[in-house]
Amino acid sequence: MGVQVGPEYAIESLPPEIKRDARYLSKFVVGAGFGLFDYSLNAIWNEVVLDLRKKAISYGVDIFFDSAVGGKAREFYTTEDDLASLKDSVLLDTSRKLELISDTTYKKLKHILDMRNDIGISHPTNYTINAFELLGWLQTCIQDVLNDRPTEAALQVQAFIQNLKTYTSPIDPATQKTIQGKVAELASHHLASIIRTTFGIYVTPDTDPQVRKNISIIAPSIWENCRDEPKFKLGIILEGYNTNLHKDKYELGEQFFQVVGGNPYRSPSERAVIVDTLLDQLLEKHNGWDNFHHEAPVADSLASYIQEQNDILPNNAEKLVKVVLMCRIGRGVSYCNGVSPRGKGYYDHLLAILGDKYAPHAMAILTHYEIQRKLGAPVCRLQAKQALEIVKQSVVNARIVECLDYLINRIENAGKCVLDSEFKKLSSQYIGW
Repeated sequence: MGVQVGPEYAIESLPPEIKRDARYLSKFVVGAGFGLFDYSLNAIWNEVVLDLRKKAISYGVDIFFDSAVGGKAREFYTTEDDLASLKDSVLLDTSRKLELISDTTYKKLKHILDMRNDIGISHPTNYTINAFELLGWLQTCIQDVLNDRPTEAALQVQAFIQNLKTYTSPIDPATQKTIQGKVAELASHHLASIIRTTFGIYVTPDTDPQVRKNISIIAPSIWENCRDEPKFKLGIILEGYNTNLHKDKYELGEQFFQVVGGNPYRSPSERAVIVDTLLDQLLEKHNGWDNFHHEAPVADSLASYIQEQNDILPNNAEKLVKVVLMCRIGRGVSYCNGVSPRGKGYYDHLLAILGDKYAPHAMAILTHYEIQRKLGAPVCRLQAKQALEIVKQSVVNARIVECLDYLINRIENAGKCVLDSEFKKLSSQYIGW
C-alpha cells in the first residue's frame, strides 16, 4: 500500500499548473500500480527531460546552446525544437553548468539517468527495482526538478543577456561602470556563457548597430574577467566562419576580437598566416615612402596578436625578430634617429618579451646582410645597442646575458662584432655558425 499512497501524495503536492502539464507522471502512476517499476522509472526520466527543456527555454535557448554545443555544430541548433536533438547527458550537464539545477540535484539526476540507462525497460537486465528506490526517484523529480527554479544568479545572467539584445539606447558611463562591477563578481561559468552569447549577438548580421556598439563598450571587461578556455573556443568558432565562407560573420568576429584585445586567442593556424602577412606589410612600409607614419598602424595590429612570449609561434619567430629589429634599428637618418616615433613603442614591447627562448634569434639575425648594411651607419649602431639592451631585460640565462653584453659593449663602434670569432665561440651553444 505504501507504494500506492506515496506517489499519489507526492504528486498531489505539486501546484495545479505544473501537475496539469506533467503528463508522464500519470504514466508513472499506472506503471507503479501494475508493478511495472522499470516503466515507471522511464516515465520519471521523461518528465525530468521535459522540465529541463522548459528551464532551458525560459533561460534562453541561444544561451543554452552556446553552452551545450561547441564548434561548427553550433549553427545547427537554433530553435526550441532542437533541444530534442541534445543527448540527455548533455542536457543535464549544461543545466548544471548554467545553474538551472543545483549540484546536489545534478548528482541525484545523474544517478537516475544511469539507472534508467542500465536497468530501464529498454535494457534487458536481471536487476529488480524496489518500491523505495522508485519512490525516492519520484521525490527527486518532483521536489528538486518540477518544484525548483533557477538560482538568482542564473536569472540575473539571463536578464542581462536578454536586455542586451533589445537595448538600443547608448550605455552611459555610469551604467557601464555598474555593469563592470557586477561582471567582476560573477562566477567564471556565467562569464563563459555571457562572452559566448555576446559574441554571437555581435556577429549576427542583423543585430542593431547600437546593440553592437553597447557590446563593444562592456565586452572588454567581460573578456578580462573570463577564463582562457572559452576565449580559445571563440577563436576556433571565428576560424570556422572563415573556413565555411561566412564572410559577414567573420568580419564582425574580427572586429569583436579587436575590441576585446583577443587576437592572441585566435586559432594558431589563423594567427600564423595573419602574423606572417602583417610582417610582410610592416617590412614594405618600413622600406617605403613616409615610413615613420605608415609603420605604426601595422605595428599596432601585429602587437595585438603578440602580447606575451607564449603568443609567439615558432614558425613566425625568426621572421618576426628580423623585421622588428630592422624597424627598430631604423633607416639611418638623423630625424628621430631613423626610427618611427609611433612604431618604436611596439617594437620595444616585442623585443622585451623575447626572453631566453627567442633572444638567440636577435643575436643571429644581426649577421644577416640587410642588418649588416644598416649597421654601417653610426645612428643604426646606436639603435641596435638600445634594441639589444631591451632584449636583455627579459633574459635569465647567464650565458645568453654574457653574449648580449659582448654585443652591447661593442656594437656601437663595430657593427661586425657579431662576426668575431670570440663571439662565435661564446654563442656556439645557441647559434649554429
